[in-house]
Parts: sequence; structure tokens; C-alpha cells
Amino acid sequence: MATHALSPALASALRRAEVNPAGLTDAEYVALLGADGPDLAALTALADAVREAAAGSAVTYVVNRNLDPALAARDPELARDLVAEAWKLGATEICMQGPVPEGADHLDVVRLVKQQAPVHLHAFRPAEVADGAARLGVSPREFLLAAKEAGLDSVPGTAAKILDDEVRARLGPDLPVARWVELIETAHAVGLRSTATMVYGHVETPAQQVAHLRTLAAIQDRTGGFTEFIPMPVQPAQVPPGLAVRHADRRETLALHAVARLLLHGRIDHVQAAWPKLGRDLSRAVLAAGADDAGGLLLDGTLDPSAGAEAGLQLTVAEVAAIAPPGRGIRQRTTSYGTP
Repeated sequence: MATHALSPALASALRRAEVNPAGLTDAEYVALLGADGPDLAALTALADAVREAAAGSAVTYVVNRNLDPALAARDPELARDLVAEAWKLGATEICMQGPVPEGADHLDVVRLVKQQAPVHLHAFRPAEVADGAARLGVSPREFLLAAKEAGLDSVPGTAAKILDDEVRARLGPDLPVARWVELIETAHAVGLRSTATMVYGHVETPAQQVAHLRTLAAIQDRTGGFTEFIPMPVQPAQVPPGLAVRHADRRETLALHAVARLLLHGRIDHVQAAWPKLGRDLSRAVLAAGADDAGGLLLDGTLDPSAGAEAGLQLTVAEVAAIAPPGRGIRQRTTSYGTP
């Protein structure tokens, strides 16, 4: 790697990262998060090389459909038809995130999906796990074991935001960090893998971004349960009224994806380009800056295209190929990165 045009501190950090991507200090990762110009180009090139070694050249994607758990509880027949349609269209995953309505049974929602088609069910964020356990009067572990027995296959590691209680409090009511970690680790302990996420570009500092990644790395060291890391820029609807946020620019997004690839190396092999949040052009850029996965196609179908979150944002296989960097093929994957 040519470093003659780089700032001395970043050139030193990048030379060390070439040898041991996950071995830098917090201060070095924070410095890399501020990279711009030639420094940023060198950082993203190194992250892309580390991605190649860890995950190969293919841009992966999963054929999935979002399904609102409230709809599944309110209109089971429509939900069954939507699952059947998704399966017919080639989906291997149904993703359900969001509250289950009062009076409905989380386990019945699981059974509804699994009885309709042999899809992978990815459902119940930490808050829904806590709610489901409370409704049944059992521990989260007991609830997750029951959900797994009913057919639950994995859980979304969403609602992580930034794993810092002060930051979380400024963004609105949410689970404390310790509770989020407890619920995710409990899911991993019963054999349910999860994604790992970050919502960035609001009030958090680069040091807090690094601390968040360190927390995820520590969880992975303990459980091995994360399948991928998904960084997502904050969306306007997530910002409480009156809170001033910066909204990450292209430079910050590229640097964050690249630093995540380095810091999580050897622990979490896959970094996803969250295309519904980033858009096609920026997704293509982060796929050349350390990311390897394009996430889900988010099939809309024709029966009820508005039935799931992010409706109207369907990605086609041709569009996956179009956002893949030059020379990179595409490959369909399962939720756990196997071959369908």
C-alpha cells in the first residue's frame, strides 16, 4: 500500500491494520473514522482487500419478504396467503419486526408462518422478546426456547442504535444497553443467531461508534451468534422532535463501513450494505469499501404490496448485479449465508 501521500498518523495505523486489521487501538480506529481524501481512499482500499480475504468476491443477497406481525395477528388468512406468495416467488426468508398486538400470541404468529411454507423465519427484536416473555409469564430464555420449538429460526439484532445509554436516552425511550445485550446473548445461547446493527449519524461521537463495535465484538467472542453487521444511517422518522442531528455524509458512511470491516475482522465475516437506507449509488460505494452483502430483496408481491415494512423498495436480482462493483459476481444466500 502506497502511503507517501497520507497523513503520518493514518499511514501508520493503516500499515498496522494490513498485518492485523482487528488489532488497532481505539484511538487509531477513531482517527480512521475521520479519514478523507487520499486517507479515505487508502482506508477503503484496505477494507476491500480484507473483505476479499474474509468473505470472497461475490456480492451476496437473500430473497426475502417483510411481513408485519400486526397484520399476521389481525388477518391470519391474508398473512398465510402472503407467505405462500413469497415462497412461490422464490423467497427463502420471512422477516417480521414490530410489536405483536395486545391479545395476540407471539407463538401463534410463528406457527402461522411455518405451517404455510418451509421458509426461514427471522423475527422478534429484543423488545418483542421481552414482551413475549412477559405476556407468557416466563423468562426470555423460556420464551425463546418455546418460539424456537414453534419454528422461529433467527432474531433481528436491531434496535441497537448506539450501545451507549446516554445516546439512547437522547434518541427516545428504549431498552438499556445491558438489557439489549442480555436478550441478544440469550437468543444466541438457545441456538438462535442474529444480525448485529448500528444506527449512526445522529448525536453519537466517533469514539462511541468504536465503543459500539467493541461491544458487538465482545458479544461475538462470547457467543459466536452474529451472522452479519449492518450499519444504517439514521432516518428522519427516528429523530425525536427538537433533536439536532448531523445526518452522516458520504465520507462518514464510507469510513464507518471500512472501519467496521477492519475492527470486526475474524469475528463477523459479513458487512451489509443497507440499500433501503443508503440508496443504490451509496450501496455500490460501500460494497467497494468493506461491505460484501446486499441484504434482502424485500419482495412486495401483488396480493398486498404494502403488507411489510419498507414496502415499495423491492430490489431485483438485476439491480443487485448493477450495484456490485466491477469484477464482482453475485450469489444468492440463505439467512445464515449458506446456499439455498
